[in-house]
Amino acid sequence: MEAFRNLIRLSPCSPYLFPSDQNPSGHLRTLKTTWEATLRRAKVAYFRIYDLRSTYATRLSAGGVADEWVTQMLRQGDAQVFKKYSQMKLQMKREALEKLNRHANEMPAQKAGELAKAGSHTATVTVQ
Repeated sequence: MEAFRNLIRLSPCSPYLFPSDQNPSGHLRTLKTTWEATLRRAKVAYFRIYDLRSTYATRLSAGGVADEWVTQMLRQGDAQVFKKYSQMKLQMKREALEKLNRHANEMPAQKAGELAKAGSHTATVTVQ
């Protein structure tokens, strides 16, 4: 919110967050051109600005935010719509388990022997 307030302060001649001299209404009607130019200047491959909703929902969900709260934060009335945006949560869990398995399997035999002597046990987790 503070970043948006600062942006509004930068253009005191307009009450709009994204003012436009080219539009009679005084504000941008679409961010498509601006978004494309921003990605190009940042040297980031093009993706739709709408795709950020999925990233936002996925990160909230992966961070432990309850599904009902994520749904509300997306301003969605239907929890079924939320499922579309949080589909990556399960995939992220699978990738984390695969990393743990790889790490456990790459452990040198000597280190594994030391852990066994110390009473630690290693195990492989099955990813479903």
